[in-house]
Amino acid sequence: MKYKNILITGGAGFVGSNLAIKLKNKYPKSNILALDNLKRRGSELNISRLKLARVNFIYGDVRNKEDLNFKKIDLLLECSAESSVMAGINSSPEYLINTNLLGAINCFELARKHKADVIFLSTSRVYPIKKLNRLKFIEKEKVFDLAKDQKIKGASDKGVAENFPLNGIRSLYGTTKLCAELLLQEYIENYGIKAIINRCGLITGPWQMGKIDQGVVVFWLAQHIFKGTLSYIGFNGNGKQVRDFIHIDDLFKLIDVQINNMSKFNKKVYNVGGGINHRFSLKELTYFCQKISNNKIKIVSENKQRKGDIRIYISDITKVTKETGWKPKIDIEETLNDIYKWIIKNKEKLWILK
Repeated sequence: MKYKNILITGGAGFVGSNLAIKLKNKYPKSNILALDNLKRRGSELNISRLKLARVNFIYGDVRNKEDLNFKKIDLLLECSAESSVMAGINSSPEYLINTNLLGAINCFELARKHKADVIFLSTSRVYPIKKLNRLKFIEKEKVFDLAKDQKIKGASDKGVAENFPLNGIRSLYGTTKLCAELLLQEYIENYGIKAIINRCGLITGPWQMGKIDQGVVVFWLAQHIFKGTLSYIGFNGNGKQVRDFIHIDDLFKLIDVQINNMSKFNKKVYNVGGGINHRFSLKELTYFCQKISNNKIKIVSENKQRKGDIRIYISDITKVTKETGWKPKIDIEETLNDIYKWIIKNKEKLWILK
């Protein structure tokens, strides 16, 4: 691996900290810098993990250009984000926009000045909500499945591909990330930066401080472990809505492939998720959480949908698999077992999940 100085923004978050630690473990001679403003609750717990792995933690904020003052950066992993799809809906969108858009611009400027390569972690939420909810589906006992015959371009029973139409409303969160994508593509074209855009779906695994609007897998299992309550919200309140997921270890394996061949994958946009073989409904997730935790808890049924709710989203990973040779391997039960062991081992620290 050619990169000697790697900056990871959002470096104390779930994705950023895990990628930083895994990169340092695999490439110990590289200088790995993890920058974070520690705004998300629980991110402070990752500082000791980063230090133990010999990752250099820097307290800073991508919104502030002054905090992005480095002698040399060869590679930027842009993982910083206000990642809640509910952000700005019932409050000011200022922090969301300043972090996800203006913060991204500051990061791209840093890359331009240092002639650094970029991997940008975008989101599947760039795809418009109404179009996704118009996809044909088949209702089964525990799950909604995508039908084979889809009329919308880029949609099939494998999921949503990169050429799915982007015109439409997608949430403030999704819009900021799409705007950042477009600007990065301009930087690639105008300044010769090498960059890859990964539109990530639901990422999960140990050290994710899960909430209902971001980190639902960890949140769901934690509620079972700590005997809380849950709700099936919208779509008749029966928990059949579907997502695919990707374990953080599988995501790292893809990033590792990409950084070792940036020239080959430069300018590419990929849908990155678990795909059709790594998808679950909330009802199925409940079954596995009950099995692993040995607890059965109350789940309330709420028929009314929230703004931004989607019936089915599955990443069609055909393109990324074909071009990189990568595909996710860790299934839902193994993923939940990893999360369960982490929660039990760190039960006293993880007050945030209760």
